[in-house]
Amino acid sequence: MKVKMILPALTEAKSPYWRPIKYSLFPPLGLATLAGYLDDDDEVVIQDEHVETLDLDDRPDLVAIEVYITSARRAYELADHYRARGAHVALGGLHVTALPQEVARHADTIFLGPGEDTWPAFLSDLRAGHAKRAYRSCVRTLEGMPRPRRDLIKRHLYLVPNSIVVSRGCPHHCDFCYKDAFFRGGRSFYTQTVGSALAEIERLPGRHLFFLDDNLFGDVRFAEALFDGMRGMGRLWQAAGTVQAVLRPGLLERAVACGLRSLFVGFETLDPANLAAQHKVHNLRRDYDAAARRLHDLGVMINGSFVFGMDEDDQAVFDRTVEWAVEQGIETATFHILTPYPGTALYDRMAAQGRITTYDWDLYDTRHAVFRPAKMTAEALEAGYWRAYREFYRWGSIFRAAWTKASTPGRLRHLAYTGGWKKFEPLWDWVIRAKRVASFLPLLEAVLEVAGRQQCEAEVPSNAGKSCLREGDDLCATY
Repeated sequence: MKVKMILPALTEAKSPYWRPIKYSLFPPLGLATLAGYLDDDDEVVIQDEHVETLDLDDRPDLVAIEVYITSARRAYELADHYRARGAHVALGGLHVTALPQEVARHADTIFLGPGEDTWPAFLSDLRAGHAKRAYRSCVRTLEGMPRPRRDLIKRHLYLVPNSIVVSRGCPHHCDFCYKDAFFRGGRSFYTQTVGSALAEIERLPGRHLFFLDDNLFGDVRFAEALFDGMRGMGRLWQAAGTVQAVLRPGLLERAVACGLRSLFVGFETLDPANLAAQHKVHNLRRDYDAAARRLHDLGVMINGSFVFGMDEDDQAVFDRTVEWAVEQGIETATFHILTPYPGTALYDRMAAQGRITTYDWDLYDTRHAVFRPAKMTAEALEAGYWRAYREFYRWGSIFRAAWTKASTPGRLRHLAYTGGWKKFEPLWDWVIRAKRVASFLPLLEAVLEVAGRQQCEAEVPSNAGKSCLREGDDLCATY
């Protein structure tokens, strides 16, 4: 069977902050994971439209397309094209699960929820000649999952080819997040066994890793055992975690001791009323200043996530948020306009209130206001969003933030990381056109290795190394 797997390009906006390098960070690991379920004699190719031009003249038997909301229009075009050429087209992903009736018009088969149980069932049905129109995930486990087909990934086209996922979902339930809709009907947070995760890490070449898990620290027992098992591997890695996890005694030290150097943290808002309204309760009564200090004291850079447009936000929110982030020395910030994604509690609430102003999915990119804000106009929300980016990433702000670091190495690392990410667009454009993105990975590793203090001296709890779980233990969180 000839199989083609496609990640369609996301909708692009012409702005200096939505750059090609964003598209060249991570390979389509989800598609490579699904490819692991195919038979050895299947002919399979993975194409990522962000980094390569699609070949549309081929005639595969099966086409699988991963669909996000801002790639939906392009995904539908590709699906219609291949159906007209006689291929069986399968669509899955967040947007498919949120709006199955819309998506089904463009597919022979759709997948609702994660695919670890439904994808192999579909392949069996397809080979037998009776594939269903829809498959809904019910069984949630990563046990027995085959290795991702990393041989199908064009590593030289990505800055971070060693992306890895060792868990699914998140234990929290924020109103603006897709997670609850995507995992409806089963567990919404579960992990690999520690042994399987460590084996996958061992197989990856080089030093750098990027964990794409929504919340790598979500199961504390799993995280502690994973970090203890990674000690001595010589890895440098980046991941995402919560303020709650950062402030948990001993957990961050374990992560740093095995190579954590940069963490994406969802601060989202400085207003407790906004946190409560969005049910991001795990951030309530958490000291954001202490979390930032704790990360920096251990030599960990911060990518802070902030959302504008919640109901308590007025036009002062932009300057207040940027000023706090700069004062804390946060290295990079990701700003978003609150977006009511279909399938979320936020979407249901805003739809019931009649506040959603457009259903053009291309605009659901967290850079456009697609609803009526409570305390400002949509135009003011968009203007403030762009101003926040400009102010945070101007050289004056970068130097101010860098000089919050106590040491010269820490300041230089801040300047190199933040400046390199946002201030050298012509260089990145040239590197991408020349297909030399991967050659900059050693530079990224060198920047990550520099710290304001010696990470190897980070204090680790005295029981480190004693809590590793046996392979096969059930690490899935219950809550």
